[in-house]
Amino acid sequence: MHIHPSGPLRGCLTVPGDKSISHRAVMLGALANGTTHITGFLMGEDCLSTIDCFRKMGVEIEVREDEVIVEGVGLHGLCEPEEALYTGNSGTTTRLLCGILAGQPFTATLNGDASIQKRPMGRVIKPLREMGASIEGKNDNYCPLTLYPSELHGIEYRLPVASAQLKSAILLAGLYAEGQTTVIEPAPSRDHTERMFRALGVEIDTEGSTITLDPPEDLHAVDIAVPGDISSAAFFLTAGAIVPGSELTIRNVGVNPTRTGVIDVLRDMGASITEDNFRDESEPVCDLTVRASALHGVEIGGAIIPRLIDELPVIAVAAAFAEGETVIRDAQELKVKESNRIAAMVRELGRAGVDVEETEDGMIIRGGKTPRGASFETYGDHRIAMSMAVLALGAEGVSRIDDPEVVAISYPGFFDTLGQLGG
Repeated sequence: MHIHPSGPLRGCLTVPGDKSISHRAVMLGALANGTTHITGFLMGEDCLSTIDCFRKMGVEIEVREDEVIVEGVGLHGLCEPEEALYTGNSGTTTRLLCGILAGQPFTATLNGDASIQKRPMGRVIKPLREMGASIEGKNDNYCPLTLYPSELHGIEYRLPVASAQLKSAILLAGLYAEGQTTVIEPAPSRDHTERMFRALGVEIDTEGSTITLDPPEDLHAVDIAVPGDISSAAFFLTAGAIVPGSELTIRNVGVNPTRTGVIDVLRDMGASITEDNFRDESEPVCDLTVRASALHGVEIGGAIIPRLIDELPVIAVAAAFAEGETVIRDAQELKVKESNRIAAMVRELGRAGVDVEETEDGMIIRGGKTPRGASFETYGDHRIAMSMAVLALGAEGVSRIDDPEVVAISYPGFFDTLGQLGG
């Protein structure tokens, strides 16, 4: 795919539903008593993998054009799958299913694509084994993973990293454990699991960095409206900020405080981003308007990193257009995503002539010089693909994106939307 430099981007748009919330809505809807209607569901490949896994465990799930209907089987109603559960490219599906499967009375095997088979699972295996789970994995760290029938007990577990996937896997196993399960976070991570638990009637208490769950007798189905994914909105917030003359309004975006680090950082860089039509539903939601602005470099690290870990690739693009130096640190987690996103972004920004330096836990970007168009690799990573497409809009000369179809993992219509806005 070839992308030419863009004139001003203008218009209103909605982005696909939040990926994290879509996954959890299907999982908890499947474990609830009753019917769950999910609107705004992300019809991306990762979330469809979650649906496929639960269908293989006997859950009836109907996918319509504008909603997903899950006929819950209850906490103890899943059936043993006849074949391995294939999670595709989805780390969320894989890790959260580990928590659910740890407490089942049957054996199940999880496996995914080549990328998933390289992503570390040991951090999930360790606490689940402490809870009594019986799990086998390749080299005790990688898929395929096989989980055997086990009796679980609650534990108190201090997370080694701020990870919503790890936290959620433990809390989901806690649904099947004897006694309380407590997780202590080193820094706040996205709290969609906790919010959805409360909506379904689970007793879960959050006090500071400590989350405690009492196992419920059952879950009660509720309808779930999935807001627009701020991770997808981040690409348009950045594009609107860096392309001169642009003004974009993104409607119905989830602005959960554990996810809004990208807005905070872009504003710190000088971006003009305003919020309108705020409402607090099951998740806080608003409309965001971004206008082109002169950006400057900032330092990004510490407690804000878990609040923007998925958005760091496109923040690096914003930094390439910002005057001065941007330092990203404490972001080791980027190395174990769909690709090593630190190495990938450093390599691709370098192709565009950006002065960028890789560090052990992040990168240093010295911006202010307009990047040049280039031929960019995606590494099979949807966020790398979309980030380099955003850079291409503001670059000098034509750019080429290899394997653009990879965006279907989280945003199937991304390039169509860009074109409609003037890109």
